[in-house]
Amino acid sequence: MGPIILLILLGLILLLVETLLLPGFFFTGILGVLSLAAACYFGFVNFGNTGGIVTIIICVLVAAAFMVWILRSKTWKKATLETKIGSAVDQRPKDKGIAIGMPGVTTTRLNPMGRVRFDNGEEAEVHSLDGLIEARKHVRVSEIEEEKIFVKLIKEEN
Repeated sequence: MGPIILLILLGLILLLVETLLLPGFFFTGILGVLSLAAACYFGFVNFGNTGGIVTIIICVLVAAAFMVWILRSKTWKKATLETKIGSAVDQRPKDKGIAIGMPGVTTTRLNPMGRVRFDNGEEAEVHSLDGLIEARKHVRVSEIEEEKIFVKLIKEEN
């Protein structure tokens, strides 16, 4: 009787892991179902037809009650993502007031892409035409193709 109870508990734990921790992993769910099936098999082997049928009924009822308990509890509230993403895709350069020849300062390293804060206060993702440009360097917009902004490093004169 002890191994049958242990197999039922192991099966339920594996189904719980499959449901909550590793959804879609498939392996733990199969092991859980196989554990419950092994418990039913040992019920038939050890206790005959009546014991096997009782074991099947117990497995089905316990598994159903377990799943109802999991689905009705606040477990799903804790497991679901409630965060709302408020960011949006960058606007078109023209809508931001960015034009060819506009100067700006890199806020991140352009390798070859990064971010630049322009003189009008707007910040945008840009592509470097001069390769690697370190942060806090002065750049100028050299061309705009659709939503892509290409910048060049402003050479400092001594």
